[in-house]
Amino acid sequence: MATATPAAPEAAAPPAIAAWLAELPPVYTDADRARFEAAYTFAHGQLGDARGGDGEPLIDRTLGTAAIVSAQRLDPDSITAALLHVLPGRAGFDPEGIRARFGDTVASLIAGVAKMDSVRATAAGADAAERAAQAENLRKMLLAMVEDIRVVLIKLAERTQALRWLMSADEPRRRAVAREVADVYAPLANRLGVWQLKWELEDLSLRALEPAEYRSIAALIDERRRDREQYIEAVVAELGRELAAAGLRAEVSGRPKHIYSIYRKMRRKHVGIEALYDIRAVRVLVDSVRDCYSALGIVHQLWTPLPGEFDDYIAKPKANDYRSLHTAVIGPEGKALEVQIRTREMHRHSEFGVAAHWRYKEADVAGARRDSKFDDRIAWLRQILDWKDAIVEGGEWLPAFRTSLFTESIYVLTPQGKVIDLPRGSTPIDFAYAVHTSLGHRCRGARVDGQMVPLDYELRNGQQVEIIAAKPGGPAATPSRDWLNPDLGYVRSHRARAKVRQWFKAQQHDETVAQGRAMVERELARLGQIAIKLEAVAARAGFTRVEDFFAAFARDDIGSREVQTAIGAVALPSAPAASATPAAAQAADLVTHRSRAAGAGSGILIIGVDRLMTVLARCCKPAPPDPIVGFVTRGKGITVHRTSCINVERIRAREPERLMEANWGARGDELFAVDIVVEASDRQGLLRDLSELFAREKINVTAVNTLTRQHQARMSFTLEVSDLPQLQRALRLVRDIRGVDSAQRR
Repeated sequence: MATATPAAPEAAAPPAIAAWLAELPPVYTDADRARFEAAYTFAHGQLGDARGGDGEPLIDRTLGTAAIVSAQRLDPDSITAALLHVLPGRAGFDPEGIRARFGDTVASLIAGVAKMDSVRATAAGADAAERAAQAENLRKMLLAMVEDIRVVLIKLAERTQALRWLMSADEPRRRAVAREVADVYAPLANRLGVWQLKWELEDLSLRALEPAEYRSIAALIDERRRDREQYIEAVVAELGRELAAAGLRAEVSGRPKHIYSIYRKMRRKHVGIEALYDIRAVRVLVDSVRDCYSALGIVHQLWTPLPGEFDDYIAKPKANDYRSLHTAVIGPEGKALEVQIRTREMHRHSEFGVAAHWRYKEADVAGARRDSKFDDRIAWLRQILDWKDAIVEGGEWLPAFRTSLFTESIYVLTPQGKVIDLPRGSTPIDFAYAVHTSLGHRCRGARVDGQMVPLDYELRNGQQVEIIAAKPGGPAATPSRDWLNPDLGYVRSHRARAKVRQWFKAQQHDETVAQGRAMVERELARLGQIAIKLEAVAARAGFTRVEDFFAAFARDDIGSREVQTAIGAVALPSAPAASATPAAAQAADLVTHRSRAAGAGSGILIIGVDRLMTVLARCCKPAPPDPIVGFVTRGKGITVHRTSCINVERIRAREPERLMEANWGARGDELFAVDIVVEASDRQGLLRDLSELFAREKINVTAVNTLTRQHQARMSFTLEVSDLPQLQRALRLVRDIRGVDSAQRR
């Protein structure tokens, strides 16, 4: 929206309105002219000498816009709104005052133009693909936002006036506006069929964006203007005589060729201006469709048609309902000539498009009269999806586009001005997921147009949405299962719902992996091979990722026999323990090590005894550097306990002779199972936070048991650590997690 700034006194003065009123077509009554003058006087009183952000006096902007709208012969309400359209940008604007003074329709049109003015094209710096996609969404959004198509026509007139003014402004400002017009408003004018404005918007944009190309083509046209005009006069006379002789009431005239169209065809065909067929062109207007085809036959009898240069847009109208016959022939003197043939009604629509249905008519001075098909055409315009082909030459209308898909979409803005396309009825959560999946997961609140709204708020076209999100990786940065409840209405779009389901499915996958890991660890312990590499076992079983191996075992995709085979294959080269006694091999859940003499390698050193099977006691789970003692079992080797173990105290009282002094020998890369207990206030994500901590510390979790009562959680973990310092560090980190009351070894 234009921002008013102080201005020099050369802004338009009241006499300017008198000159404009004098040039108005006679279809506007004296009452209409008095109304226009009143609107201008009111606007002048509100605006004074203020200028817009581009430097143009705002009162001149309103009068220029009104002049363009009146040239389209729109109804008096449209012209009145054009004279007042900049007022919403002024301090103290009173919409109810406008409504009381000029009527509900004018007030509604002004509000619609202001809403459109709040939408801006993609910021500079975006690449071509992003700019094209955003321009496409902007055009859809602009049509979806407005309730009255006259709003768009007034906005197109305002952009035309702005670009006219900026032709004398500095280049950066001129280029910025021209880029927006070329990307958004000129294609929009084409889609609405308002070709008078379309051609001017395109030519002015080209002049601002490609000044050298524009001047070159303009010079070439001027050099040949006299010869071309004489040639066209001769063609018009000859064709007019032939049509009259055939009994057709026809108007034949030369057709002006616009610079942008020439530039575009030269670029597309990679040819010079002399190779274009339609530099010399005439237009034939007749009374009926039958006369169109009769005239076409006469043209082809007079001159030889060029192959592949005939288009029947009457049988197959373009996407903007443009209808006409186009043909190219070898005309007099052997020069290429384009001929357009259409009815007068088709011509009226091709020049004014949708505006033709709002044209003010002498037979209807009380207001604009719409034909019976007008409402259908407007509904059809709102449903057009094919915006990529935004040029005159492309895009045939297809019945397939007569759907309700367009009306089922809304277009909202990010704080940076990017347009997001959402299904109608979408909520802030849908918006967050459309921007980025991570933002959707972390969504905790939203502001719409600066105001806080609930997460089930239904978004509307043109609103700006800002998401309030939790910190990445934080305990609250997760979706809620309530979002999947259709009765609560938090998530409406299929895309967002799929993303939420995918997140919860991933959490279930993590739980499956943890379950599979525990099952594999039990197999390893049963076989006495807990120290071997899990990645090697997974690879031997045919899995590239160890997590996939765990998940497959938990889901029963692979059986215990396959896991045992993989473990045996990995352990075979370095597992002399496999030949140990059956009693030792069957010690369930015990980790076995062969004892060694001092200095003979890794393992547990049993003083005075060598080559005996030793296992770690399950009751106390010793780990270096715990003080340990050996207990001689009957047929199962030696069980190693912590000296503080309660079972050792009992044995010492009953059978002290079976206890042996023990110490940790030189160690390799063995892992030792230890139990810890964590007590904490229960909350969502607590188990996940603990699991992530153990993963960061490279600690395997082989078993988990949780119990929650009255919001207090008691969680038991069996961990694999290399020594006690690693365990103590992990316990310190666990105590720092939010909600944890205590963490200690059991």
